[in-house]
Amino acid sequence: MLDLLKTLCALNGVSGNEAAVRDFIIEKVSGHADEVTTDAMGNVLVFKKGARTPAKKLMLCAHMDEVGVIVTAITDDGYLKFAMAGSVDGRVCVGKSVTIGTNRVFGIIGCKAIHLVKPEDRGKAMKTEDMYIDIGARSKAEAENLISPGDTGAFDDGIVAFGDGLIKAKAIDDRFGCAVLLEMIASDLPVDCHFAFTVQEEVGLRGAHTAAFRVQPDIALIIEATTAADFPSVPNDKKVCKLDDGAVIPFMDAGTIYDRELYKTLTALAETHRIPWQTKNIIAGGTDAAAIQRTRAGVQTAGIAIPTRNLHSPSCVAKISDMEAVLKLVQLFVAGQ
Repeated sequence: MLDLLKTLCALNGVSGNEAAVRDFIIEKVSGHADEVTTDAMGNVLVFKKGARTPAKKLMLCAHMDEVGVIVTAITDDGYLKFAMAGSVDGRVCVGKSVTIGTNRVFGIIGCKAIHLVKPEDRGKAMKTEDMYIDIGARSKAEAENLISPGDTGAFDDGIVAFGDGLIKAKAIDDRFGCAVLLEMIASDLPVDCHFAFTVQEEVGLRGAHTAAFRVQPDIALIIEATTAADFPSVPNDKKVCKLDDGAVIPFMDAGTIYDRELYKTLTALAETHRIPWQTKNIIAGGTDAAAIQRTRAGVQTAGIAIPTRNLHSPSCVAKISDMEAVLKLVQLFVAGQ
């Protein structure tokens, strides 16, 4: 699964422009799935028969999109102005590289040099409108040969394994979930399963609305990456969750109160099978669950995630052992349906 995750993270799929990820997923499920469809939003919906049909229709969900930038204008001297696509802290952007558009044009996010910033302004957060992307163009006309407003750009910071079983990459949120779904589809399933690879989660859970409306599941399990704030300067009660403490099973976040019955099922499975697990100790963040849970007459919804440092940045960090815990728990949950 780690090699699969690395391949997925290397693809660019900023919200609204998930084509490269979608094409890869469709290719990977070919020969394993019984049905593969793409809806008008761009979601990939997969059905695979298992050993039996469960009493309740089950859907596993992960989103394909990642945070990034979207070009809004080109200056006369060939620089790109941009907005954030998704929730990105501007403090992590300056000096970072991005690749833009289908041709993956290389660029660097820049701003006014610190030497030119007034002392009273140096402690203030940098605004996106004060940044630019340098693609090496000498004029607007030269830049327009490569880039158009509306093109999206993904961070381009490399994938590195380091430390004690850690991996650093962009888009771990939520290419990890996509990797888990692909692993499940490639396996012999104990029950029939529907899989939803959704679009535009980072800009408003948009793909999940249409995916759930079409599949009409009774139960949905969302596989995600979630914020870990396990740094030395953060008090224990504000760390949210921690790397190396196992799978994260949330009971609530900013968008969803997860189904209590399913929450108890997941935690009991983890305890019984000695899978390390934790929950979030701060009510924050949100997932496709918020949209899926409210579809039609309602859907029983649960979530499992890996704790991830530096979420929504060029350098997300996650631990392989936590990934293995999530995959094992997903397998057990599906087998129990």
